[in-house]
Amino acid sequence: MGCPDWPTCWGCLIPPTSVDQVDFDALPIERFQSKAERMGRDPSNITLESLREEFNPRHVWTEFINRLTSLPVGFLCLATFIAAFVQMRCRRWIFVMAFASLLVVLINAWLGARVVYSGLQPGVLTAHLALAMALTGMLVFCAWGGCPTPWRKSMDELALKHSRWWVTALLVLVVVEGFLGAQVREMTDELAKGHGDLPQDASRSSWIGQLEQSVIYLAHRSGSWLILLLTTWCWWHSRRHSPGNQAWPEHGVLAIVWTQMALGVIMSQIHIYSWIQVLHVGLAAVLLSLLWLWRFGLSSPKKPQLP
Repeated sequence: MGCPDWPTCWGCLIPPTSVDQVDFDALPIERFQSKAERMGRDPSNITLESLREEFNPRHVWTEFINRLTSLPVGFLCLATFIAAFVQMRCRRWIFVMAFASLLVVLINAWLGARVVYSGLQPGVLTAHLALAMALTGMLVFCAWGGCPTPWRKSMDELALKHSRWWVTALLVLVVVEGFLGAQVREMTDELAKGHGDLPQDASRSSWIGQLEQSVIYLAHRSGSWLILLLTTWCWWHSRRHSPGNQAWPEHGVLAIVWTQMALGVIMSQIHIYSWIQVLHVGLAAVLLSLLWLWRFGLSSPKKPQLP
């Protein structure tokens, strides 16, 4: 919410660094109000005074950098789609995933504007984040399947089958945990709005007690322990049946899960630091990418066709 408009930011192509640089008289307040009303917000809350109070240089440039990085993501997804189109006959599923990833980028760009005009409306932010996380799985598949010889775990067929089941269950559990985490993030956004007159540290110090009254938060916190146990089991099973085999994806998954647990303990028992929230979400994206790669590496190679 660093920029009240889209695709410009405070009416500028390059956003301002201080509130004195903003030409508030040139901002289309009526357009802001009408779009906000269509998204379910009270348009009377959007005024020149409220926008002036909401200006925060750190938020402005965080949002602007997010928009800047989305542009090369779109171009790279387009390049991936073109490369997959050239090889569509021999790699059909790569083409399908490349096309789907390009669609997701376009849809998420449109949804990003909805996030701005809705004022972080519950549901819109979760959908925006969910599509971004889904994109990681699509692109990991394109990168993995696009290799001349895709990486695969080497183990006997029965152990491979069991690993597929366990890692698939872990992947589903992490996705559910991520959905719950997005809901918790929406709750913290609402808490921030409700304590807007208090200093940031003072308001955040009271969040933990209020979050503990929510079933969603408790389910998210408890689910992390189940993920830790299942991750440890999957890692042990993989190492037992494929000693010496390339194992960096499962090592990475285990390391990130332990790190996420440590960050979760800090937020639930000490303080909900904003930078830890950002790191928590970022590591979740890396965790999903490694989990997808691990799962793809457990697939059975195609049997050669008889002439």
